[in-house]
Amino acid sequence: MSGVPDLLAFAGVMALGQFSPGPDMVLLTRTALREGAGAGVRMALGIGCGLMVHAGIAVAGLALVYDRYPQFAMILRWGAACYLLWLVYQIGRECRIAWSGAIYEIETTPSGRGAFLRGLFCNLLNPKAAIFLAAVCAPFLRGNHPGWWPVALWVIVVGQGWLLWSLWAALLQWPPLRGAYRKVGTWIDAAFGLVLLMLAIYLIVG
Repeated sequence: MSGVPDLLAFAGVMALGQFSPGPDMVLLTRTALREGAGAGVRMALGIGCGLMVHAGIAVAGLALVYDRYPQFAMILRWGAACYLLWLVYQIGRECRIAWSGAIYEIETTPSGRGAFLRGLFCNLLNPKAAIFLAAVCAPFLRGNHPGWWPVALWVIVVGQGWLLWSLWAALLQWPPLRGAYRKVGTWIDAAFGLVLLMLAIYLIVG
């Protein structure tokens, strides 16, 4: 396979995969609603940097390590579960503070490197991202291709990921959505925490 049609097909498959439910989607949605578009874009950049690593492994043909060394996949899975449980703890603590009677407001000030690092670690420790990219890139790397072909696939993964996640963060700033979050933000956060907890349990049980 080669040529623009194949690159477009690859981009289409990747777009569907990027927006499938998972830790990145849940965490970015909550961050964009709670902290605003700026924090959402920074988190999207962190996710994009994580994709740089996963995509580099996939297009370099090193994805076979996941099959040859299952203990590596197990370590990655447990690391992701522990990180998600830590996020659940942080969300739960914020909800307890709000339910104790403190004023609950959306954080609108810049969060510095926090959002970027949360996005980076969430993606790097996400086994789904590693396995999905390895599976999707494999058929597009078979056959004879020009030397720039793996680089083109890598650019599509990283660029598309950052762009789409940033657009999602911007769309979440729609006033009705932000207004609804201001009214019931604690309960929405609790729901996000529950979803992350279920994802962590899913990783633990395999």
